[in-house]
Amino acid sequence: MFEMFSLSFMVNAFVATVIMGTLLSYMGVHVIGRGIVFVDLALGQISSLGVAVAQFMHTGEEWIPIAFTLLGAVLLSLIRITDRRLKLEAIIGIIYVVAAAVTVLVISKTPHGEADIQEVLFGAVLAVNSADLVQLGVIFGVIGVLHLVFYKPILRLTERMESGGHADFTMKERAWNFFFYLSIGLAIVYAVRIGGVMPVFAFLVIPAVSAVTIARKSWAVIVLAILISVLASYGGLWFSYTWDFPAGSSLVAVLGGLYVVALFVRAVRSYRGTIPPTTDGG
Repeated sequence: MFEMFSLSFMVNAFVATVIMGTLLSYMGVHVIGRGIVFVDLALGQISSLGVAVAQFMHTGEEWIPIAFTLLGAVLLSLIRITDRRLKLEAIIGIIYVVAAAVTVLVISKTPHGEADIQEVLFGAVLAVNSADLVQLGVIFGVIGVLHLVFYKPILRLTERMESGGHADFTMKERAWNFFFYLSIGLAIVYAVRIGGVMPVFAFLVIPAVSAVTIARKSWAVIVLAILISVLASYGGLWFSYTWDFPAGSSLVAVLGGLYVVALFVRAVRSYRGTIPPTTDGG
């Protein structure tokens, strides 16, 4: 089961997916709690639009996607919904679908349109090299440390949004909200370069949802989400290596399978009456 690690590119791919999955699954717990699941798809697609524009212009492949994503993060953090008939997800969904359409339009005018679209959606994780790993490790490491240092105010804001407090932020809360969007935007722009929009979205959402399905305490949900992402990193790459499937699609499929397992575990625990009551603390 570990033969794939005899190949250096598989080792690089595994390390890259573990780094991405660890931070994204942690952030996913906050995304789920805030009810902004589409935020990853939207930011990922905005990043991809930046990549498409850079390819079309034959310049700025490093800074244009970052600029697009950071601008998107700023705009998303400023959205305020005052009409009770509307939800934040609806606005973010509109941003996503428009960005996706414009990305396809721009990529269609590049020399390798269809291949570029496939890479944008599912990435090229098997092509990761040592320089990519160093860059990814440093950026994700810095973001992870910042979230560890400022864990409490970010968690408090997530819990408040989970209970419905979206429109009446104080200036301090708006600053923390902006920090969250900025950090997730930076994480996504670098993750999408390697993993593609769909695997990044899957790592952000599926481990968190699976963990919430099984666990209740905040710390347990975070730990379980990270463990699920690591297991999916190995399982997805093993599935790709063993059966010669695309790596990005394999990762998403295995993550989906782990969610089904989580649903089964919950059903068994519910049948036995062992699911604990919801708690907010650690």
